[in-house]
Amino acid sequence: MARIAKGTFEVQARSRETVEVRVATREPDSESPGMSLGKSRLDKQFAGDLLGISVVEMMSVGSPIQGSAGYVALEFVVATLAGRNGSFMLQHSGVMDRGASTLTLRVVPGSGTGELRGLTGSMSIDIVEKQHFYTLSYDFAEPPAET
Repeated sequence: MARIAKGTFEVQARSRETVEVRVATREPDSESPGMSLGKSRLDKQFAGDLLGISVVEMMSVGSPIQGSAGYVALEFVVATLAGRNGSFMLQHSGVMDRGASTLTLRVVPGSGTGELRGLTGSMSIDIVEKQHFYTLSYDFAEPPAET
């Protein structure tokens, strides 16, 4: 049965790089609309049921279509959850299609360390009036026997 952890987090950009990309078409005097490729490194601080910090490595692409973009990221979290200390990885995949967004964050299987060993689950993020909220739906799988 899944457990739920809720709280807030703050994000601080450590570094950002953006590159504008244009692709030549088959017509000699024409180019496709540009896309922007970005790479960011972010720091997060979690409060609430998940108490800790994380580092996020993110790659993104902005489409020439208004409100359309995508990103992928890996996030290394060091935290206390349900009184257990350890670390784990989150994998992000986000797409925005003309303003409609889909976001998936999953705990990378087997990434839990310390007392968070065996952690499984997924996270949702909501942004309300520039405040970031998370909901982590999680459980602890039986860790494999040590050999």
